[in-house]
Amino acid sequence: MRWLAARGAAGASGEVVAPAADTTDCARGRSPSPRRTPFFEGSSLDVCPRVHQPCLLPQVKLEASHSSLIPGTGRGGHCTRRLTDVCAVWGPGALLCSARCCRAAPGATRRRLNEAEELSSVPKAHVEQLEAARARGLGSRERGAVPRMARQQPPPWLHTAFLLLLLLSLGSAIEIPMDPSIQNELTQPPTITKQSVKDHIVDPRDNILIECEAKGNPAPSFHWTRNSRFFNIAKDPRVSMRRRSGTLVIDFRSGGRPEEYEGEYQCFARNKFGTALSNRIRLQVSKSPLWPKENLDPVVVQEGAPLTLQCNPPPGLPSPVIFWMSSSMEPITQDKRVSQGHNGDLYFSNVMLQDMQTDYSCNARFHFTHTIQQKNPFTLKVLTNHPYNDSSLRNHPDMYSARGVAERTPSFMYPQGTSSSQMVLRGMDLLLECIASGVPTPDIAWYKKGGDLPSDKAKFENFNKALRITNVSEEDSGEYFCLASNKMGSIRHTISVRVKAAPYWLDEPKNLILAPGEDGRLVCRANGNPKPTVQWMVNGEPLQSAPPNPNREVAGDTIIFRDTQISSRAVYQCNTSNEHGYLLANAFVSVLDVPPRMLSPRNQLIRVILYNRTRLDCPFFGSPIPTLRWFKNGQGSNLDGGNYHVYENGSLEIKMIRKEDQGIYTCVATNILGKAENQVRLEVKDPTRIFRMPEDQVVKRGTTVQLECRVKHDPSLRLTVSWLKDDEPLYIGNRMKKEDDSLTIFGVAERDQGSYTCVASTELDQDLAKAHLTVLADQATPTNRLAALPKGRPDRPRDLELTDLAERSVRLTWIPGDDNNSPITDYIVQFEEDQFQPGVWHDHSKFPGSVNSAVLQLSPYVNYQFRVIAINEVGSSHPSLPSERYRTSGAPPESNPSDVKGEGTRKNNMEITWTPMNATSAFGPNLRYIVKWRRRETRETWNNVTVWGSRYVVGQTPVYVPYEIRVQAENDFGKGPEPDTVIGYSGEDYPRAAPTDVKVRVLNSTAIGLQWNRVYSDTVQGQLREYRAYYWRESSLLKNLWVSQKRQQASFSSDRTRGVVGRLFPYSNYKLEMVVVNGRGDGPRSETKEFTTPEGVPSAPRRFRVRQPNLETINLEWDHPEHPNGILTGYTLRYVAFNGTKLGKQIVENFSPNQTKFSLQRSDPVSRYRFTLSARTQVGSGEAVTEESPAPPNEAYTNNHADIATQGWFIGLMCAIALLVLILLIVCFIKRSRGGKYPVREKKDVPLGPEDPKEEDGSFDYSDEDNKPLQGSQTSLDGTIKQQESDDSLVDYGEGGEGQFNEDGSFIGQYTVKKDKEETEGNESSEATSPVNAIYSLA
Repeated sequence: MRWLAARGAAGASGEVVAPAADTTDCARGRSPSPRRTPFFEGSSLDVCPRVHQPCLLPQVKLEASHSSLIPGTGRGGHCTRRLTDVCAVWGPGALLCSARCCRAAPGATRRRLNEAEELSSVPKAHVEQLEAARARGLGSRERGAVPRMARQQPPPWLHTAFLLLLLLSLGSAIEIPMDPSIQNELTQPPTITKQSVKDHIVDPRDNILIECEAKGNPAPSFHWTRNSRFFNIAKDPRVSMRRRSGTLVIDFRSGGRPEEYEGEYQCFARNKFGTALSNRIRLQVSKSPLWPKENLDPVVVQEGAPLTLQCNPPPGLPSPVIFWMSSSMEPITQDKRVSQGHNGDLYFSNVMLQDMQTDYSCNARFHFTHTIQQKNPFTLKVLTNHPYNDSSLRNHPDMYSARGVAERTPSFMYPQGTSSSQMVLRGMDLLLECIASGVPTPDIAWYKKGGDLPSDKAKFENFNKALRITNVSEEDSGEYFCLASNKMGSIRHTISVRVKAAPYWLDEPKNLILAPGEDGRLVCRANGNPKPTVQWMVNGEPLQSAPPNPNREVAGDTIIFRDTQISSRAVYQCNTSNEHGYLLANAFVSVLDVPPRMLSPRNQLIRVILYNRTRLDCPFFGSPIPTLRWFKNGQGSNLDGGNYHVYENGSLEIKMIRKEDQGIYTCVATNILGKAENQVRLEVKDPTRIFRMPEDQVVKRGTTVQLECRVKHDPSLRLTVSWLKDDEPLYIGNRMKKEDDSLTIFGVAERDQGSYTCVASTELDQDLAKAHLTVLADQATPTNRLAALPKGRPDRPRDLELTDLAERSVRLTWIPGDDNNSPITDYIVQFEEDQFQPGVWHDHSKFPGSVNSAVLQLSPYVNYQFRVIAINEVGSSHPSLPSERYRTSGAPPESNPSDVKGEGTRKNNMEITWTPMNATSAFGPNLRYIVKWRRRETRETWNNVTVWGSRYVVGQTPVYVPYEIRVQAENDFGKGPEPDTVIGYSGEDYPRAAPTDVKVRVLNSTAIGLQWNRVYSDTVQGQLREYRAYYWRESSLLKNLWVSQKRQQASFSSDRTRGVVGRLFPYSNYKLEMVVVNGRGDGPRSETKEFTTPEGVPSAPRRFRVRQPNLETINLEWDHPEHPNGILTGYTLRYVAFNGTKLGKQIVENFSPNQTKFSLQRSDPVSRYRFTLSARTQVGSGEAVTEESPAPPNEAYTNNHADIATQGWFIGLMCAIALLVLILLIVCFIKRSRGGKYPVREKKDVPLGPEDPKEEDGSFDYSDEDNKPLQGSQTSLDGTIKQQESDDSLVDYGEGGEGQFNEDGSFIGQYTVKKDKEETEGNESSEATSPVNAIYSLA
């Protein structure tokens, strides 16, 4: 970044211009880096880094003469070369600057890029005036008579703004490269790397271990305090400290009580540059006290009454886990009626008789000792009105009434009363519990007043009796209530939840590494409830008691350092605390003095494709942070702007490569200690393009097809053309021929159908073209006898033999098996090795079906075993039996692992992964990988490590910077070839800047338009995912209307600078903030914007109810809309009478906004009414709600019946059913009237005469014989029934007699002719009285 670009003509005056939009160093909080800029011919102006003013206004010009430049004086004497420090341009004609001699830090030699001209023409009085102004401070108005540049005094508000910007400009630090050569050279104060938790609970049976690890250069020493007093480890033989560590070990093998060592411990790590502190570690010994002995009387309770069995466990450390069991160690079954509360008590909503079938014992399980202690069991005695425990009543729909238990409305067993309060800490889990009694057992439901339960964090436990909200935040505070209800009524309990917070970090102090003379700051910002206090310490001592430091200033939660020197090194502690906890952070201040050095290889060659975007990296390091400039082909102008963009890390981006961009680029890094430079040669290549692409084709099976693929590419690059089939690499068999510009397939088969992709690639780019091949089946019939035979898979090959054994090859010969009437088309040779994947077979090569011997190319150091599979059009054979084994000799690897990647999983690391090499690529024993990495822009020496797996994590990396990565294979025979360099990125951190110039435009009552400015890419600290707007409803413009202030969000893609936020509530005050989102998360929030939505239409009225107390009156009631969305002007009611499908005339009624009731007198007691109600504002009517009046008791069935009866399909169905019933009745009567015939051989004692026609067919009609009535149906005068002699009488079918029936009701009898006809003649007069004959007469 350029701090001052000064230009001028030969003569006495020049023009100084502050560059536009180039404030990177100021934004990073550092003083400007030194820069020499041409001021006039024959002289140069050095910009010294020790300047306290921040850069403020871009593109502000001021005129300055040679004589008005004010030189500085060195401290402690005059400098032979006077230099001017310039940073801030306040306005036209006003330049605020500091001037002093840039002196060398102790022990370091200051070097200049060029010799500066002495500005001897400046009067000494001006120097004294400037020094006096500097002594009064930056805010002083008395700056002396500075000619021309100080004539115009800045306005008062600029001084306040200047001080604020000064504070914001001091927050950055130098980042140390991971290069070991640099790391080992630099001294470093101590840093705590590992420590025990704040509340450290230990097992009394084990030795005590209190951890404390730290790093630093030189290595730190350790000591401890116990209860804020020095802990002398040497005096206690049980206590020792691990070597090269601060970890305490307290050994009890020789005796002693762990409780004697309880207390608060703190570790101090110290070297000559400072002291770092651990947290205050509270050591406690786990306790598991015994349950007090007690005799428990039986608990007598009435059936249906509530009951609480108290556990009251002994206080353990940590608290024990409570559960209930019987004395026989069987768990107590819990349900909605019987359950355990969070306090460990067992609650019965109502006691039933079966509850006394077991006893109840409370058990406590202690964590550290892994012991379970059992309380004496409770026994229950249940008094009941129904002494028998009938299991059939348990599933009775009204079990309680069946057992004579009176039903009761719910009441709360826990908590007591109608309201309670609860406090919870931010980030913890909130557990609300409501346990109710009642008969039947009540149901529990949970609600939050004024809003909904957080669905993503809330879950119900213990049969809905407990509500758990995880990771509580301030938004979860408020009033919650639980509703207990059964059929007898309901009751509710309100719980007021207050969310407090232990301190949590907003801005944790970070290590600060500065150059001599630079400024910086340590910020310690934390939040909590109540607001935490901040205490600063230095090297473990309160800052107030530390020696005074004129270069240090404390401003609340910030320490500002000015003009730091080597002696300023120290470790600072920030302790922020409130009544709920504390946070302690260490941050050291280190001062480095390092001349520039390049961290990348020299004279790199970069090849790039025309019209692409590229970045030339130039990683560098130095302290003070060097200034980097780029030049092309030795030209003097710096490259920045237009097609070029220089990033903060020194990379030069060329937005679109052109032919004229080819050449040699030089990057020069300079600071006050010297300079370093490097060169990058850029070559521009023509892109690879497929100018004749393959086309979709439809061909018949057995034909030949050709797919074209003609490519144009840069002749200096090596072109490779490959083919894919269905997005998989295509195997080129004997039926295919691949040429440079085409692919030919001979004898196309159905398996050749699919998509074919031509891939033309060079080392730099590639191009793709795809076509689809469709194969039509041939319907021809077999023309020979062989084709008509059944086909099958081939038999397996046999008798495998290895010959011509060589170092890298072998000949394999086999005898083919039977092809089973389908010619063998291919052979697949597979191999197996017994070192990396024993028992797993891999494809080695494929050969035509006419081959039974082939030379196989082998890899070094593989113990091979082969087998062969035959293939025909039916399928593949079983594999052959394996061949004998053959081991090749070893060699260094000839390739390196593929798919090398570098990605950050945390903000300060990078995970390097790769696909490990297989057995045929190992080429030797003990395959391992040499992993190398370095910062891409620094050109530092390579870091390397040897890894046996397939991943390695690089720690302590800067945020989202590119790395060069190489992974090289190595075995016991040597290393593989030089690997390719892959670019990876370290982890992302949260963005550092928020969108600026956020503008809100109200579009309508429910939507707004947003517009903002993009953030600079260097503040994203990762990949920009999206811009996100957080907005919430602050209040409603309606008085006394509660609104939910839950935050909502809207996301916009990273390339957008405007968007629309919808679904807002009308007539409300809103607030909105915007953030930048990368892969790590949200960045800082922008300035809060407030806006108001205009009035809208209301939502539907709530709880619209229609009641009909009698047939003449209908009552309507409703509540106000949940969301009025404005000032209600009234309600509109539309109603219409209807009867079935007939509708009456619609009537409209308008009501005032306060009216919520309406009564309607019915004119028609039969019709029903349909009501539609909506609310109104000045904007218009809102959403309507519709209800219908209830149907009269007998009207529903009548209307439905009448409606169905008038339908044609129903009338037809009824007619068809009636006709079918009539036909069945007619058929039944006809059957009964005809009677049955039975074959008879002997009817009477005398034969029948020839005049009897019944003899001819051998049948006898028992119902029509001699036209006689049914026998046995005549009642005599004395009331008795005459029993006839014939067994054929129908009396046997009826009410008496001696007839017999089978089980299925069939009659068993004998049919004989009456022996005496005269005996029946007297019964002829009774025919009319027979009921059966009466039916026959009707037929």
